[in-house]
Amino acid sequence: LAIGLLVDDAIVVVENVSRVMAEDGLAPREAARRSMEQITGALVGVALVLATVFLPTAFVGGSVGVIYRQFSITIISAITLSVLVALVFTPALCATILKPGHGPRRTGLFGWFNRGFDRTQRGYQRAVGRLVRRRRPAMVVYAVIAAVAVVLFRQLPTGFLPDEDQGQVFMQVTLPPGATQQATRAVLNQISGYLLEDEHEAVESVLAVVGFSFNGYGQNAGAVFVRLKDWDQRKAKRLEAPAVVARAMAALSRIRSATVIAFQPPPVLELGLVAGFQLELEDRTGVGHERLTQAGDELFGRGARDPALAKVRPGGLADRPEYKLEIDEPRASAFGLALGDVNASIASTWGAAYVDDFLDKGRTKRVFLQADAPFRMQPDDLGRWYVRNGSSEMVPFSAFTTGHWRLGPQRLDRFNGFPAVAIQGEPAPGHSSGDALTAISRLASQLPGLGHEWVGPAYEEVKAGTGVLTLYALSLLVVFLCLAALYESWSVPAAVLLVVPLGIVGAVTASLLGKQANDVYFQVGILAVIGLAAKNAILIVEFARDIAEHGATPRDAALQAAQLRLRPILMTSLAFVLGVLPLAISSGAGSGAQNAIGIAIVGGVLTATLLAVLFVPVFFVLIAGRGRPHG
Repeated sequence: LAIGLLVDDAIVVVENVSRVMAEDGLAPREAARRSMEQITGALVGVALVLATVFLPTAFVGGSVGVIYRQFSITIISAITLSVLVALVFTPALCATILKPGHGPRRTGLFGWFNRGFDRTQRGYQRAVGRLVRRRRPAMVVYAVIAAVAVVLFRQLPTGFLPDEDQGQVFMQVTLPPGATQQATRAVLNQISGYLLEDEHEAVESVLAVVGFSFNGYGQNAGAVFVRLKDWDQRKAKRLEAPAVVARAMAALSRIRSATVIAFQPPPVLELGLVAGFQLELEDRTGVGHERLTQAGDELFGRGARDPALAKVRPGGLADRPEYKLEIDEPRASAFGLALGDVNASIASTWGAAYVDDFLDKGRTKRVFLQADAPFRMQPDDLGRWYVRNGSSEMVPFSAFTTGHWRLGPQRLDRFNGFPAVAIQGEPAPGHSSGDALTAISRLASQLPGLGHEWVGPAYEEVKAGTGVLTLYALSLLVVFLCLAALYESWSVPAAVLLVVPLGIVGAVTASLLGKQANDVYFQVGILAVIGLAAKNAILIVEFARDIAEHGATPRDAALQAAQLRLRPILMTSLAFVLGVLPLAISSGAGSGAQNAIGIAIVGGVLTATLLAVLFVPVFFVLIAGRGRPHG
């Protein structure tokens, strides 16, 4: 972005010096002096607009503010240095390097181009003349364009950050509750074999972990970390991370003994390890664990049927069978047993208890007490065990205990103080993360007595989406006030900012055609488009204002300014589009963010240029010509 912006000011200076030399026949030094008298105000105004449009983003908080702040500081610093160079060094370079008689060539390739440009300029002047004479129909067309921009903006899917191929793929493996560690390891070996054999073109290495998953710990859980080969070795579309994930989901779905979910890591790992969205379904009215679990299962089923959602799954471990031992306290007391002794016996035999240390070859080792495995495998084994009472008699457990099987949670989850169930998922192909959040939020709201809260990237996306319109409004307000202070006028800033919808319609249209979303990087692109659209308007309005101050009518001033400023507007816009084009067409590492910015800016600058050169003269005549008998 900075590369495209840095050359704009210098182009304006060099073009105007060259024009003054050709039209007035002045020497380079005198032409540079006269040129700077004409365009210094425009250069300052352009720099002010481009800097102030990014200024509010420097004060945005949260993780979104970290991204905004990088762009804000970089762009403002680059623009400040650019305008200083254009005001100080570029005129000196023009006076030194340009030669007398310098002007548009009329022979050769450049002559052919200049003749074609002159014809285009004459046609453009006739078109502007007709629009200025028919201002009301022109403003109706402008209103239609602005309305189209609003409609398209509403249709643009929302998101937080574009998915990136980070060279990694994660897999979450869950077996039924109670599955053994050996069964989990067998499934992980099957997955590793598939990745290293069937996906060897894309996969560099595989790390499988038993007992750990992104949902919790347990012998029925596992995780697979897949490292892909370098991007230079995966230039084919089928070797990119999304394609690998899609094939893995299809192939590993044949494993009946486990649920395998493959996904890419989120664009910002610090916000979570799970891609897509995560919400916490909260028990806010005390419906209980059983009802909360049922509601979670119901939400999974509804999510699986929703066309905007994919891979909707629990974010924690499912309830597992557990054996509940009921102790008859009166009967235990009748046998002379203390509850502390009963609990200690259960803990030391069925669990493990630390009892002592011993020395072995000069090293201190711990002694743990636990029943041998064959004697603690079944509920009936409780009948084998005894507890010593106060009279040193051995009382069997079967004399004062009963037991039964039930389902119980492996982990009690809470969120914001409420019992909660974590829900994870991703947008379905063809849908944005904003569509997925809207869909799952609608389904969760249909569950009575329960609430939900967003976690991780989903929380940041919702938070960023609520403040984006405020950010745009604040940026426009700061630009308006700065221009009003610079020109000591309310009308000039109004004529400049009316051009903003002309740029936004192109940015939104290009993003829709490019299948982009309204995410953080798109919002940065919109801010850049606002500044560049205002820049084109300033170049015309500033000249028209100076010409009108010398006695010309607003209409004549607008027509003359439009003719004089067409070439630098086209040159600067073309330079910026070419500078941003590599972002729009990039692929490989980091291309998601680059495409989001580049596509929006290329589309916005094109319409902001092609439409602004037609409508800005109309805006100037309407605003500056109020109260004038002509214009």
